Amino acid sequence: GKENVDSRHSRGRGGETTRFHTVNVAQPVRFSRKCPTGWHHYEGTASCYRVYLNGENYWDAVQTCQRVNGSLATFTADQELRFILAQEWDLEEKTFVRKDQRRFWVGYQYVITNRNHSLEGHWEVAYKGSSEVFLPPDPIFGTAMSESENILCAQLQCFHFPTLRHHGLHSWYAENCYEKSSFLCKRSQTCVDIKDNIVDEGYYFTPKGNDPCLSCTCHNGEPEMCVAALCERPQGCQQYRKDPKECCKFTCLDP
Repeated sequence: GKENVDSRHSRGRGGETTRFHTVNVAQPVRFSRKCPTGWHHYEGTASCYRVYLNGENYWDAVQTCQRVNGSLATFTADQELRFILAQEWDLEEKTFVRKDQRRFWVGYQYVITNRNHSLEGHWEVAYKGSSEVFLPPDPIFGTAMSESENILCAQLQCFHFPTLRHHGLHSWYAENCYEKSSFLCKRSQTCVDIKDNIVDEGYYFTPKGNDPCLSCTCHNGEPEMCVAALCERPQGCQQYRKDPKECCKFTCLDP
């Protein structure tokens, strides 16, 4: 928070008046957003997550995530998965499965190694270079499997009902990769300015929050080295309102 600059006078040597300005002390600033609109932020991995409802096959879903500088989600720990399961993903309108159950493509593939008596295989991370992740348990096999496919794609099933969701109930499916499904993208947290624009690394911006007069540098998705401008009150106006998104812009409320 800022206070108006307080000008005070005192007597200096020789009787001349010396003018002192009380300088505002920097206050801790709480930045309210580290993800673009529509994405959910998880502090534990400094990542953003978003479910896309438009049904796409696995390969198209991969490309959609890449276009927003992300990838199909993989998980580094149980805590991250529990965070995903607990979210409200606003899925009431469009669905591809039962209304109480939701399935999303995620970033794993099941490689089949034996089809003799029963399906045998193992999970792999779909894209090399992903950070260290845990692999899902044995899957439920989908109904749309092809006899010729040796690679199946992962769907995470979660539940819409709050009681089931908060208990973390979920299932893993290995499904035909050309089936259409909603999907879950994951990307690194990013700098988002006060007007909800994404800011590139190293650029100046005004972060979301309560102070439109901050100017910060974007570094690893965080605002750093912030400088604040101080605004003098508008002259000739007793009552006024500050613009929440424009620095030093006021609306005079006098009659």
